[in-house]
Amino acid sequence: MKVIGLTGGIGSGKSTIAGIFEHLGVPVYNSDKSAQKIYFKPEVKKQVIELIGAEAYLTDSSLNKEFIAAAVFSDHQKLEQLNSIIHPAVAKDFKEWKEKQHASYLVKESALLFETGIYKEMDALVLVSADKDLRIERVKKRDHLTEEQVLQRINKQMPEAEKEKLAQFIVSNNERQLVIPQVLKIHQKIVESLEL
Repeated sequence: MKVIGLTGGIGSGKSTIAGIFEHLGVPVYNSDKSAQKIYFKPEVKKQVIELIGAEAYLTDSSLNKEFIAAAVFSDHQKLEQLNSIIHPAVAKDFKEWKEKQHASYLVKESALLFETGIYKEMDALVLVSADKDLRIERVKKRDHLTEEQVLQRINKQMPEAEKEKLAQFIVSNNERQLVIPQVLKIHQKIVESLEL
């Protein structure tokens, strides 16, 4: 079973593109949503509290995302430590999920496919691309952040031009061309490659 990586910078519209793949009947694993559940596994929760404090949790099922972001986005070492707790747990969860799938290919959606090196494990990569200004506006609106906070997160991700060199497929999500036809074309190419 082929695994296609789906990624893009913050505010690029990855979730929208993932939804189109799902409508085509392709199983999609959302790494970010899975990570949020993993924060509540007892062994993970204990390590997160030791690293950044109990304030990371609002309730038994709700994360204090603002507190976590403030704690790690200004401290590179803490961000790396947090990633070293969360990423292996997500990798294990993905492996278990994958074993239950019965499709010819599946999509692994992750904001940090390149940054974590996971892209090397993928059979092909789909990059969702959008202009920086548009991404900033989307995230400000969606997450109620300031431009400075959004830029802080963008700057922690690999530059768009570097990602484009590594991706086999690029979906332009700049609101100038329709995304569904672009995804259909990619889906067709992947299906054809499976038949070879």
